[in-house]
Amino acid sequence: MITGAASGVETVRDLVERRADETPERVFLIGPEDGRAVTFARLRGAARAMAALLASKGVKPGESVALLLPNGVAAAAAFVAVMAAGCVATPLSLLSQPAQLAYILDHSDCRLALVAPEFLDLYAQAASRLGRPVPAQILDPGAAPDAGDSDDWPWPAPRADDLALLMYTSGTTGRPKGAMLSHANVLAGADFVSRAHALDAEDRVLAVLPLYHINAQIVTVLAPLWHGGSVVMPRAFSASNFWRQAAEFDCTWLNVVPTIIAYLLNGEAPENLDLSRVKFCRSASAPLSPDHHRAFEKRFGIGVIETMGLTETAAPAFANPLDPALRKIGSPGRAFGNEARVADVVSGLPVPSGAIGEIQIRGPNVARGYHKDAQATGAAFTPDGFFRTGDLGYRDAEDFYFVTGRIKELIIKGGENISPREIDEALLKHPAVLEAAAVGAPDPFYGQEIEAAVVLKPGSFADESELKAFCAEKIGRFKTPRAIKFLTALPKGPSGKPQRLRLLDARSEP
Repeated sequence: MITGAASGVETVRDLVERRADETPERVFLIGPEDGRAVTFARLRGAARAMAALLASKGVKPGESVALLLPNGVAAAAAFVAVMAAGCVATPLSLLSQPAQLAYILDHSDCRLALVAPEFLDLYAQAASRLGRPVPAQILDPGAAPDAGDSDDWPWPAPRADDLALLMYTSGTTGRPKGAMLSHANVLAGADFVSRAHALDAEDRVLAVLPLYHINAQIVTVLAPLWHGGSVVMPRAFSASNFWRQAAEFDCTWLNVVPTIIAYLLNGEAPENLDLSRVKFCRSASAPLSPDHHRAFEKRFGIGVIETMGLTETAAPAFANPLDPALRKIGSPGRAFGNEARVADVVSGLPVPSGAIGEIQIRGPNVARGYHKDAQATGAAFTPDGFFRTGDLGYRDAEDFYFVTGRIKELIIKGGENISPREIDEALLKHPAVLEAAAVGAPDPFYGQEIEAAVVLKPGSFADESELKAFCAEKIGRFKTPRAIKFLTALPKGPSGKPQRLRLLDARSEP
């Protein structure tokens, strides 16, 4: 049983019922474009109406329901409602190609898809590749969610260990894997976020991350539901509207990724806006450049809490303290709500503080494994139950963790291990660079050489020779990229994390 702000709650349905019983007229979701609001009572009505709809379509408890929806109050309500009904929410990335969607629909044994009108063509292309019909139910993500007229659920309540969420990971190679998250897993994640940041019913988050990513689902939907807070959900992130929305709707915290921080730093500073209620900005999903971290705090006067989590850990796993004096820039913080350790990549044995190895996690938020993939599940867990994150890093003497890279992305040049993040951060110090990512490329002499890609700030200019000279000054010639590509955007996964291996095939853009 989970303890915390919603003690006694074991499933998403329990949580929806609890909130509707205790504070039925309290607002939970707000659409800033039109001010549309969804109360906790309305959320329960929407969940019951969703359950009735699914039952009418022949869907049974425990079966997969896909969601191909951009952000919006109805989309957020539908995400919660599918799980509360007792089915398995299977969000689909809006960035996917038809073949990828078809694979997930088939592999997840999906029975029905909730699809926004603008994605019906994409869905039809995917569904046409299947050997069985998977009907689509049209849903307007920004509309008022249908609350129906039923006071009953058509099915018995799910149990804590029942599957609630099936999240397909956005790997850079091979087929995506479906991480299986139970009701207990997702509520543990919601509880961890709420406790780590001391959030309560008076808190309101500006939620701009896509609902098809675990960060948005757990951190900015289920966590506020857990602690009784509220969510302002624009239909898309807009740098020009971000600060106005935060001020206009009295947000007390912000949830972003490093890419958004970079764009906000390059945008206009908020003027004549009251942001005094904003207590902190939470950053996750990828390591935050220390330079961007400091620049954000200096420019906007809002402290940044860097955190870290994965799809398989129901989002949160590490968090910096609330007290700014105790935070460590460059670290996602200490393990929170779960155990963590650093293990030797070869032997698998734990290593002492300061030694680099694989970061591993064990706790109630960790997924049970991968759907219909016993081999991948077995490889992902140690014999004593720790999840192998694939992240390289170390733990310092005060139990703060630091990520140095991915095992698969580690650059080995001439036998020397080089973290691509070190090259990223050197390039980001250049005043013309907005984003940067390095990768190891095959080389006949060194085994691997370093290549990098950058996105320049609008109106700025730098050529390859200038950036190479800049890197050589910062990190030495051995770690300076042999080639630097100029892109209009880095290839990224749904979380906003650069997909480094795709850089090898990228070409400089004019």
